[in-house]
Amino acid sequence: MDQTPPYSLRTPRLLLREFTPADEDDVHVYASDDATVRYMDWGPNTREQTRIFLGEEIERASVSPRVHVGLAVQHLETGTVIGSIRLGLWPHRNADIGYSYGSAWWRQGYGYEAAHAITAHAFDALGVHRLWATCDTRNAGSYAIMEKLGMRREGTLRRNQPARDGGWRDTHVYGLLAQEWASRADAA
Repeated sequence: MDQTPPYSLRTPRLLLREFTPADEDDVHVYASDDATVRYMDWGPNTREQTRIFLGEEIERASVSPRVHVGLAVQHLETGTVIGSIRLGLWPHRNADIGYSYGSAWWRQGYGYEAAHAITAHAFDALGVHRLWATCDTRNAGSYAIMEKLGMRREGTLRRNQPARDGGWRDTHVYGLLAQEWASRADAA
């Protein structure tokens, strides 16, 4: 699998690209938004937490081979970074994805568009065998994206993650195999 930086994936409306220091303001808008982070295990971010996140993403982009590919999701028409998407590369041709989009950009198809692009890249360019993703069981928007990608719910982990309210949350686990991706009509 070739994981050499830099990454740049284009869709009809988005550019998935490496983060730059100039992205700080846009990233902070979504990372500090209560609605955006409602079901995450982080946030809402302070300005310093956003700077740390951005610095870590930029640093990880310089590592080769890559095992963590964190990309800014930039809206082509406005130039705004509307979220982020991550591809984690694991042994045995396994990978996972995760994403976060500003709430102002929800329900417009951007989440699926970006997730489809990184999923296609994982299977078609990197030769991934199995792709998986997780989300809080209450995050219907996130698992709707996973299901639209063709992922299957493989199980639910009970009270496995700390919740922002101080308790514990349940997590859905979804998976997709390379042969399932290849058989999809929109994978081409």
